Amino acid sequence: MSEEGALSSACVDWANLGFDVSETRGRAQAVWKDGEWGEVKFENGPYVQLHMFANVLHYGQEVFEGLKAYHCKDGQVRTFNDKSNWERISNGSRRMMIPEMPYKLFQQMVDVAVRGNRAYIPPPEFCASGAALYIRPVIFGSGAQVGLHASKEYIFLVMVLPVGPYFKDGFKAIPGEVVTDFDRAAPQGVGDVKCAGNYAADLVPLSGHKKRGFPIGLYLDPKEKKYCEEFNAANLVAITKSGTYATPESASILPSITNKCLMQIAKDRGMTAERRPLAFKDEAENWAEVGAIGTAAVICPIKSLTMGEKTWAFSEEAPTLKGLYDALTAIQRGEAEDPHGWSRVISMD
Repeated sequence: MSEEGALSSACVDWANLGFDVSETRGRAQAVWKDGEWGEVKFENGPYVQLHMFANVLHYGQEVFEGLKAYHCKDGQVRTFNDKSNWERISNGSRRMMIPEMPYKLFQQMVDVAVRGNRAYIPPPEFCASGAALYIRPVIFGSGAQVGLHASKEYIFLVMVLPVGPYFKDGFKAIPGEVVTDFDRAAPQGVGDVKCAGNYAADLVPLSGHKKRGFPIGLYLDPKEKKYCEEFNAANLVAITKSGTYATPESASILPSITNKCLMQIAKDRGMTAERRPLAFKDEAENWAEVGAIGTAAVICPIKSLTMGEKTWAFSEEAPTLKGLYDALTAIQRGEAEDPHGWSRVISMD
């Protein structure tokens, strides 16, 4: 038996996985120094040693990603659309002045992390209920400095962990609140970049609407407080009463890979799919279904959105979104045709 263990052999309660940190064997790691990326290594354990003046601890030069791998019924391990994750982290790296990497390096890091933790990939019989191996690539400035400038050294990590559904009840509708007293991102800021600061800034608003009984919040544009942006950590999709797939267009929205794929599936099914500015108060009356879209949850149906004293209600069953959810997750699990070539088999050898 190899040091990595057999596929899906870890002592894990697969049936009760949540979306939380748990033990794994280690991570893939590479260092950028002197103008080039070094060797890809598998490092055991969960801890990384940093200088106390590392750039990331003071100036936050960091970008990250999120994707998943699946142990499929045919015995193969597949990751989903990782090239799009590489494209997005490359875009974020340019904005944050972080060295870019070739797709081959990104792919190698993902493969090394997944292979090294093969024992922690949930078995196929649990994938149908939302279990997967969550993959978190992160690049950050690790060079020691006190002045404000781009780091001279960077660490690239790919860490993984077995997870269940992001929302414990799976595809079950939840209520949301429109956030009116905070902005998610500035008009010419970094809202379209997956960097840590965007999420830390959401913690106060998130805590507030959770206390009021709303697990999720929808942000409006920071300039006019009129147009939909996105949920705390997910894109918004609405199915209109005429059956159109509509999602907001804004330069400050993180471009969701899951949203892009769902939009393509909608088009494949003959639906009209639109990415355009959505004025919340003008449009919400015409929405039959609403979903929060992202890698972690895929689709979480939203049964209502409350803004002040008014509440807009939507289908809790969300049949159109459920059909799109089922179609996408079947491709991810290797149980349906993959006409757009999104999935990639990761060799366990």
